[in-house]
Amino acid sequence: MTIENIDIDATLRKVEKLLSEEKGLSPTMRSMVELLVLVITLLVGRLSWNSRNSSKPPSSGKKESKAKGERKAGGQKGREGVTLEKVENPDKVEVLEVDRRRYPRGTYKVVDYEARQVFDIKIARVVTEYRAEIVEDAEGNRIVASFPEGVTKAVQYGPDLKAHAVSMSQYQLIPYKGVREYFEEQMGIPLSEGSLCNFNKDAYEFLETFERKTRAELAKSDVLHADETGMNKNGDRYWLHSASNSMWTHFFPHEKRGTEAMDSIGILSQFRGILCHDHLKSYYTYTQGTHALCNAHHLRELEGVWEEDKKQQWAKEMKALLEAINRAVKDAGGVLQSNESENYRQRYRTILQNAEVESPPSDETNRKGKRGRVKRTKARNLLERLQKYEDDVLRFMDNKNVPFTNNLAENDIRMTKVQQKISGCFRSLDGAKIFCRICSYLSTSRKQGMNLSQALQMVFRGKLPDFART
Repeated sequence: MTIENIDIDATLRKVEKLLSEEKGLSPTMRSMVELLVLVITLLVGRLSWNSRNSSKPPSSGKKESKAKGERKAGGQKGREGVTLEKVENPDKVEVLEVDRRRYPRGTYKVVDYEARQVFDIKIARVVTEYRAEIVEDAEGNRIVASFPEGVTKAVQYGPDLKAHAVSMSQYQLIPYKGVREYFEEQMGIPLSEGSLCNFNKDAYEFLETFERKTRAELAKSDVLHADETGMNKNGDRYWLHSASNSMWTHFFPHEKRGTEAMDSIGILSQFRGILCHDHLKSYYTYTQGTHALCNAHHLRELEGVWEEDKKQQWAKEMKALLEAINRAVKDAGGVLQSNESENYRQRYRTILQNAEVESPPSDETNRKGKRGRVKRTKARNLLERLQKYEDDVLRFMDNKNVPFTNNLAENDIRMTKVQQKISGCFRSLDGAKIFCRICSYLSTSRKQGMNLSQALQMVFRGKLPDFART
């Protein structure tokens, strides 16, 4: 690592060499210098960690500038763009006549039109007044016409307004104050933060049936993606747990990260398929199914091991091998032939076998105390994990349904990270639960091919989409 044109690694090696050659240092001074070298080594190691070579998320550090030759900003070659195109039936047609006063006198006739369309929006309040007819019979008895279902007050908010407000709050992640100001300034509609809170609660309560359906569907799926991320609940550390597949998404907040939380959610304890995750040990307590590990994490960790210690040649080779296997699987249509799969598996084992020389086991003679194991380096920990969980690392080679990464789960929980950046925290656990259930519904609706605005409008009309009904 280089800082201000100083090669830190080379400098540390030079110091260590001089220290070993210096015979006149007192034991105290030698210990102090060795301690300083150790501290500097640890700090330099931490400075070099980023989302490219560790499990740190991209949002945790400074964004790295692109290297020369990498992709330029903007749309890439082959990308399908979105272009504004003319519509067949415009809402309004305005004919522009030629100012004939500017041209010589004569007879002119219209032969054609050159058309240009301007797309714009009109934000407007729509107030519908229902007037229920009152009639009397011959005896003076009055009969009042029935109001539409849901119209129960003299003045109230409509379902489309509620859906729009909840979308801005829970999907667009606009703070309550911003939503209130939008309605007041843009539409001339007074909307208190308390009313917006009630809209969110109403949606949360109505979607209870949807949540039960989601848990059941995920529990019986063939492949399930699981992940968890930290969240701030009024200053307390909580965890958002995610379980999802290509059609369903479930979020749930809990004060615990591990098995206690997962059991209380109830999906993983019923699941019997292939569970994709990032190797959190709690997932391995569920042994009724099989597991598949996220290789995006492995690639980043292998990159970090190689950058930290160039002697770990095996890490560079393993990273290249996993990337090569992934390309081969894609070229083969999602699964490799058994002979090709076995060939890659043997190469995998050979690299790890050679790694034993570059990253040997810890010296047990240095054990302090009788309990526990001797601390291992990051390289050794990664090596042992890749050895022990070979089948889970390489499962994507032999099963078409198993992806190379757990990116589906990581993409699903990205909204939570954005929410935490904007708002900083949830004020209460109830607020976190409301956010999780509504976002689960919106994420699932998108996966099911449904327009999100329509999905929320159905909620406030007391209906659920076909996919969400039990």
